[in-house]
Amino acid sequence: MDAGTSAERPKGRSIRTRCCIVGGGPAGMMLGYLLGRAGVETVVLEKHADFFRDFRGDTVHPSTLQVMDELGLIDGFLKLPHQQLQRMDGKFGATSIRVADLSRLKVNYPFIAFMPQWDFLNFLRASGKRFASLKVMMNAEATDLIWSGDTVIGVNAETPEGPVDIRADLTVGCDGRHSIVRQRADLEVTEIGAPMDVLWFRAGKREGENESLFARVETGKMLITFDRGDYWQCAYVIAKGEYDAVKARGLDAFRDDVIGMAPILASGIPAVKTWDDVKLLTVAINRLKRWTRPGLLCIGDAAHAMSPVGGVGVNLAVQDAVATANLLADKLTSGCPSEHELDAVRRRREFPVRVTQAMQVVVQNRLISVALKPGDQPLRLPLFVRVVNAVPWLQGITARFVALGVRPEHVHSPVSAG
Repeated sequence: MDAGTSAERPKGRSIRTRCCIVGGGPAGMMLGYLLGRAGVETVVLEKHADFFRDFRGDTVHPSTLQVMDELGLIDGFLKLPHQQLQRMDGKFGATSIRVADLSRLKVNYPFIAFMPQWDFLNFLRASGKRFASLKVMMNAEATDLIWSGDTVIGVNAETPEGPVDIRADLTVGCDGRHSIVRQRADLEVTEIGAPMDVLWFRAGKREGENESLFARVETGKMLITFDRGDYWQCAYVIAKGEYDAVKARGLDAFRDDVIGMAPILASGIPAVKTWDDVKLLTVAINRLKRWTRPGLLCIGDAAHAMSPVGGVGVNLAVQDAVATANLLADKLTSGCPSEHELDAVRRRREFPVRVTQAMQVVVQNRLISVALKPGDQPLRLPLFVRVVNAVPWLQGITARFVALGVRPEHVHSPVSAG
């Protein structure tokens, strides 16, 4: 943990800023926007040339929609192409179920908006261009941290124009579950584990083809489908480590399983032509024991990887960003906050993260693990699912947990007079 590694790099240009954010995902772009809005000199590093990544979290929940409203961005945001989901319906064997009903919520935006993540990120980037204090550097990949003793004072990055050293009072790792920042900072990760992985693919959709089912569960199989307007986004859930076995059965057998669970996909499944059209997402649940070093903070997936259960990952990352700006924007105007002040973010956000992950583990253990066990016995609905399905007002409680999460954040960070 010293500045020695940077001396071995070819000499390049150097940038000085108040805050360097590594990673242009939901946490990084939202935090960049909020700090730019507060007049804090900020550089966001995004390693790719654009935000176009398929199979990323595309669910924007009411908690995030409320944040966009508080920022005065909601009207423009909702003009972007998106679909809206209010009721989470499914089939468990032959039984139709409803596990959440967002229409019961007394919130400004009682729906989940399905929007490509690149549209969300591009919107934040375009909206932030009016802040002179915010700079987003695309094609800039952070490769290491710069240290002065035990304090992080910036990052080394590679760009098409050559190496760049970004010296910053505060470095924030927002670079996801495979975070180079947390690796280089040697931050310890607690692995919680997940019993499943997910195969993501798109199926074609004919005009007028509609179905409200969100999840389908059969013995040994589980399929999630999202209506994306002109195509179906599908998640075929498999037991952890079973991808090779699924592939060994062949693509035709895989497509037949999909059609057997969701006949509406029969016309669109030919879009899955090869295994290259099916992406394996390895599911993980983990969190850092410590989110900080002096001069460094990790948030979002870099601090806590979430299961896809509930589709809450994007929204927790946004909540982290809002909390970070609320707690640190003022302090950043006069230098780097102390590590104790940086740790206020963890103290604020760790409880919602722990509760959400605990609920994800309950769903994994009580529902998904049971469903994915092979066998000939008919599926039996777990008790909590039967109760929620039978008592409509409980569907509002489950909807609140999914839509708003635990202790949702609201924007209190300052707005620069400039």
